[in-house]
Amino acid sequence: MSVKVTNKQYNSKMCFVCGLENKFGLKAEFFELENKELVAVFQPTEEHQSYPGRLHGGLAATILDETIGRVILNQGEEVWGVTIDFSVRYRRPIPLDEEVKVVARLTKVDRRTFEGEGEILTADGQVAVEGKGKYLKMPLNKISDDFDTESEEEWFVVNKEDDPTSFDF
Repeated sequence: MSVKVTNKQYNSKMCFVCGLENKFGLKAEFFELENKELVAVFQPTEEHQSYPGRLHGGLAATILDETIGRVILNQGEEVWGVTIDFSVRYRRPIPLDEEVKVVARLTKVDRRTFEGEGEILTADGQVAVEGKGKYLKMPLNKISDDFDTESEEEWFVVNKEDDPTSFDF
């Protein structure tokens, strides 16, 4: 099934997950889908390994937590998720030599919190890691006093010619 991309989310300068200038970071890109899911895409490097040729499990949990925490933005709310509780289940290793796709969706939304789940898929579509969490809704200016959402130097969308227009699941 093919699902259309409706929007690309912001990247930052130095965030470990989405920071484009963090030399050791994941440099993940986030794409909102018409079905209200969120997909993160990144290419692991050797700095992200645990056992040779494998993505570190802690980094797998990191990208999964970030993607679920961002899925609330796809609902039209100007809030982010601050993790309250997160659990992860590892099913198979994630190779370093292929692009990683992370898919997240909401499962419950309340006034102050939300819950979500997601998975990391290998290039052949197998589920490598599953996660779920509960998050507190917060605007960025409440999460960090130093974060200016209006600053294009810190918070920006980088559209590329080869950005996906849909994802197949």
